[in-house]
Amino acid sequence: MLNKIRRFFIKLILYSMLGWLVFSLLIVLPFRWLNPPVSMVMVERWLTHDDYTIHQRWLSWEQIPKKVALAVITSEDQRFPLHQGFDVDAIMKALNEAEDGGRLRGASTISQQVAKNMFLWTGRSWIRKGLEVWFTSLIELTWGKQRILEVYLNIAEWGKGVFGIEAASEYHFAKQASQLTDMQAALLASTLPSPLKYDPARPAQHLIDRAHWNLAQQRKLGGTNWLAPISE
Repeated sequence: MLNKIRRFFIKLILYSMLGWLVFSLLIVLPFRWLNPPVSMVMVERWLTHDDYTIHQRWLSWEQIPKKVALAVITSEDQRFPLHQGFDVDAIMKALNEAEDGGRLRGASTISQQVAKNMFLWTGRSWIRKGLEVWFTSLIELTWGKQRILEVYLNIAEWGKGVFGIEAASEYHFAKQASQLTDMQAALLASTLPSPLKYDPARPAQHLIDRAHWNLAQQRKLGGTNWLAPISE
């Protein structure tokens, strides 16, 4: 009798795991080819704010200015072409700084931010973090680096109701992303991950300094050649 009960629960667990895997793939895999009409962050913002309008215009990878892609990688995740979704070095550094009395800062990669923005919710909890790890692994496995960065640059928040680099360029600088100067691209990238706090069109000195640092780091990385490993 006990053996039957044990086998029943083992089968239940295995079927549940298989069902969760299939369900997750059905959610994630289509966006390897299909452009998502909305992200969960967009939905959350729309549900929690009155008179909230979403501004977004999708750019394909071929349409995205590579200097913008490089500026964002430089600001958010310089090891993006090299890691498999998680920057272990950055995580360990953040933990060591916290142990030394500093504030525990985030060490999220671009892949993790895509997983969170696309499929989860804002705020912090261990449950959300665990799901973020799961979905990050799936998109790294099924999408590839180029697609991950393409999606990120089209769903990243750049102001109230402003999502994606094209809408951000039009909203802040009244021009298409293809017309951005190097400094404007660096300013937009430097507002991440706190886009509601900074105004790249009227930057404070702190933001200007970050943008100059961004441009210097781009040169150290070798310019847009740093993007070569992620191109398909």
